[in-house]
Amino acid sequence: MGIEPNFPEKCIIKGTRHFDDESAPEEAPPSGKDSFRVNYFNYILDQAISSITSRFEQFQEFAEIFGFLYNVDQLRFLDDDILMAFCINLENHLKHGMSSDINGHDLYAELKVLKSYLPAETRKAIDVLNFIKDMKGCYPNAFISYRILLTIQVTVSSAERSFSKLKLIKNYLRSMMSQERLNWLAMLSIEIEMLDNIDFYSIIEDFASERAGRSVFIMR
Repeated sequence: MGIEPNFPEKCIIKGTRHFDDESAPEEAPPSGKDSFRVNYFNYILDQAISSITSRFEQFQEFAEIFGFLYNVDQLRFLDDDILMAFCINLENHLKHGMSSDINGHDLYAELKVLKSYLPAETRKAIDVLNFIKDMKGCYPNAFISYRILLTIQVTVSSAERSFSKLKLIKNYLRSMMSQERLNWLAMLSIEIEMLDNIDFYSIIEDFASERAGRSVFIMR
């Protein structure tokens, strides 16, 4: 980067030691280069490795669930037992309580037929989705699966946005702010576009109408 690696060195002040001083000698402070390596370079490197590892773990989990749909060439030659296991696994991951977005057995039957009728030039998942869309509802479970596959977010930028907003919200004047208040202020700051479309007057009126304490006096 064209930056000279010059590290300032601190002046070392040595104290006078008496002949009867049995204490351990003071260790010399680290050099400027060693201090930079420990406090900055290694720290940044650890953060980068941790972030990359986390991203690859997300990709690995995504591939274990949806990989058999994403790789069209592999889908054409998958063994029936393996395909059935993948379909059941996908059904379990798309299940919420007693309901599921797809049926694993129906998806297996649809993919068995679908991979035989896919055009030879089909190579991408989006091409499979467009082909299913033209079939007008012949493969409902496969249609839902490919829609989820192509719209799911593998990684999000919420962490980056949170850190960029955090330094604006929690400054030295707000150092005693509670965690709950900080979370809500950060949410408002991140979702500022949604916040601009809210009609505050109607919310205030609704809140006032529900919270207004009215006492009813009965004349006797």
